[in-house]
Amino acid sequence: MAAIIWFYGFEARFASDRSMSTFEWLKGAWNGETDYEHGVLFPFVIFGLIIFRYKDLRDAAANDKGSFLGLIAVFAGAALYAIAYRTFQPRIAAGGLPFLLWGCCHFLWGWRLAKILIFPLFFFWLAVPLPSFQQATTHLQLIATSLAHHGSSLFGVETVVKGTTILPVTGDWKPLDIATGCSGIRSLMALLMISAAWAYIAKIKLWQKTILFLMALPLAIIGNALRVTSIFVIAEYGDEKWAAGTWHDWSGLLLFYPFSLFLLLTVHSLFEGGLPWKKNAKRRLRREQVVKSGGTGKEDKVFVAES
Repeated sequence: MAAIIWFYGFEARFASDRSMSTFEWLKGAWNGETDYEHGVLFPFVIFGLIIFRYKDLRDAAANDKGSFLGLIAVFAGAALYAIAYRTFQPRIAAGGLPFLLWGCCHFLWGWRLAKILIFPLFFFWLAVPLPSFQQATTHLQLIATSLAHHGSSLFGVETVVKGTTILPVTGDWKPLDIATGCSGIRSLMALLMISAAWAYIAKIKLWQKTILFLMALPLAIIGNALRVTSIFVIAEYGDEKWAAGTWHDWSGLLLFYPFSLFLLLTVHSLFEGGLPWKKNAKRRLRREQVVKSGGTGKEDKVFVAES
């Protein structure tokens, strides 16, 4: 742990002037430009996921022994850090951290405990900003523009699309541009974090967990389109300045996230067969038929049906 804290928290090797440690680079990279402002929440979410399985972890540690196989993961994490150190790539160093932590746990407490920690520790990978996600911004801008254009027409707001700019046909509000901040990429990344943690704690099958996690993508697109559409509708029938200013800034919190979380809850409830926090109200019925064995006078119970 001392070695990990030193190399990740104090060893300055990264950034353009080679003055930042891995943790310092991560903290600086969790900003609006990278669309990872929610990154600061990851340590707290990971800690919560570990506490959620605390009882299972305690039982596993008490009934299992450490394994030298865990050192394989430790060496893999150390190798990734060495590569990052030589290539000045902090993302590779950050990607190696879960290997180091998970390998140590496997070495000290065994496979049963390490198996429980696979998801909480490697969940950290979603917190590492990747430039490839930035390339999706333009495509999401075009999708958001098209959906907002068609969505506005459902409310009687006729618009014309020019690239990522939407102009009114009859209204007197100024043209509104679907900027990179309105593409939905930030909301998508935050929703991926939420859906992944949600799927982990959900008591459903693995394929259902996978679907619940992947639902973040369509929900982010639909929710963002609804948010942008609401801006145009308010600009047409209400106050243009309020729509482009106050409502634009607060609609994500007041409209997008409630809408997306409600749909996630709906999908989860369909898999559970009801609301997750309520026990299944169905009763198990067991019918018995009593028959007498010939000549013995004894009664035998025959189970007829169970549902």
